[in-house]
Amino acid sequence: MTQQPHATQPSAGMTSTPTPGPGPTPTEAAWAAGGVVFAGVLMLMNGILAIFQGISLLADDDVWARVGDYVYKINHTGWGVILLCLGALAVLTGAFILRGAAWARMTGIFLASLSMLAQFLFLPYAPVWSVIMIGLDFFVIWALAVYRPGMRA
Repeated sequence: MTQQPHATQPSAGMTSTPTPGPGPTPTEAAWAAGGVVFAGVLMLMNGILAIFQGISLLADDDVWARVGDYVYKINHTGWGVILLCLGALAVLTGAFILRGAAWARMTGIFLASLSMLAQFLFLPYAPVWSVIMIGLDFFVIWALAVYRPGMRA
């Protein structure tokens, strides 16, 4: 039996610990898995709120302030239709994210990106609300992008 000069023999009660590979650690995988559930719930809630926001824009033009001179001019009816459609798609996608559909994660990233863009363009009408929604959309994109279903903790 030949031994290498620098090789160490494990003692009888010792086991070797595996070195972490290039994938996420169990803690990161747990955060991502929890984040995907939270992202699904956020998409559901963002969608419902966007539907209500769209309905209020379609129902009564006096609810939202009128913007004087703004580069991206869309009337309230246009915003109502945009937010109503995005909201309905977000609710549907959020429900499928919670069911674990792989296509829903990619669709969720796309819809959260569209929502982020729409909220940026909606800034003059409701600045605080739009900034909050942009932050939530950012989290949804992150959570859906880093989640790997095979890497559960």
